[in-house]
Amino acid sequence: MSAEAPEQSGRDGAGEMDGDRVTTTTRHPDETRARLQTWLAATLGPDSRPVITELSSPESNGMSSETVLFTAGWDDHGVRSEHRLVARIEPPAAAYPVFTTYDLDMQFRVMRLVAEHSAVPVPETLWYEPDPAALGGPFFVMARVDGQVPPDVMPYTFGDNWVFDATDGQRRTVQESAVEALAGIHSITPDRYDLGYLQSEPPGATALERLLHQWKGYCAWVVKDTPSPLLASCFDWLEENRPTEMGADALSWGDGRIGNMIFRDHRVVAVLDWEMASVAPPEVDLGWMCYLHLFFHDLATDLGAPGLPDMFRPVDVAESYARASGYAPVDLTWFVAFAAVRHGAIMRRVTERSIFFGEALRPDDVDDLIIHRQSLRGMLDGSYWSGVAL
Repeated sequence: MSAEAPEQSGRDGAGEMDGDRVTTTTRHPDETRARLQTWLAATLGPDSRPVITELSSPESNGMSSETVLFTAGWDDHGVRSEHRLVARIEPPAAAYPVFTTYDLDMQFRVMRLVAEHSAVPVPETLWYEPDPAALGGPFFVMARVDGQVPPDVMPYTFGDNWVFDATDGQRRTVQESAVEALAGIHSITPDRYDLGYLQSEPPGATALERLLHQWKGYCAWVVKDTPSPLLASCFDWLEENRPTEMGADALSWGDGRIGNMIFRDHRVVAVLDWEMASVAPPEVDLGWMCYLHLFFHDLATDLGAPGLPDMFRPVDVAESYARASGYAPVDLTWFVAFAAVRHGAIMRRVTERSIFFGEALRPDDVDDLIIHRQSLRGMLDGSYWSGVAL
């Protein structure tokens, strides 16, 4: 998960946050470099002589697993080579993690599954290290992919970035390519592949019921002894209006949005961030893709910017998905709301994380910890949907 919060004010604002100062890691780069280099030497063998020449952490995206970009050179049978790599590391408890657990092994396995059994581009996965002694938490290493990523801080809907400055046709290509990637991911189904390690444990007769129960549990963990009246009402609405018609269960990316994709020439060349992967009907990912764009668009328009109203409209996404997959999704309204509620729980945790690090002020109203609280209220009373092309 890579949801980040810019400085907010206005109708949909939450606790005051400093968008230029968002903590994404508590690790010291020099220590990380030394420990990673030691681990590489042990992994590659005594004659490899690895040296890490560059190491950094991206600032514009990512607040879930910690991401380290590094360049390493080593000897392989007497030949020196250089490799541009990425490490994804489980965050320490001291970093006020966004999620309850980080199953790096699951993410590693899912990426390999997608690479082997679909045309969806994912970075090459190299090593998974379960021992936390090396870097302070389990991690995996993958190859770095060059390209452009739509920024989260400031969100791409605010302007002054490659997505906003693109032509309508180029943005359409971005959208079509992203939806095609979702369709490719969903071609991996539990009747053809072993996805048992992604099945959630909570009770429920269907994958969607189990996923909804799982997110209610996550919300309870987030709010602890300070309940959110708004989120409680939202989950009640989701339970009361749960759809009965949807697509067949498939591999669900979970965090399917363009901020977790790398593009070249406005087409997807890598799909990233798999910590929310599960088994679910395809509408779950489609609703998330639509709503995460709506979230950034709403932030922009609330502050007087034009945003990008023509991107990721649910009606267009559904049509594109039907062309790419052969399956026409059902009405996405409930699934967009499900995404908004899940994102509400995440954003409350993200805002409290910023308060913990001194980057935000605690509001008087606990539900003001949720940046898009007004959107959620509008979904409950129905007023939000008039502005959404469903």
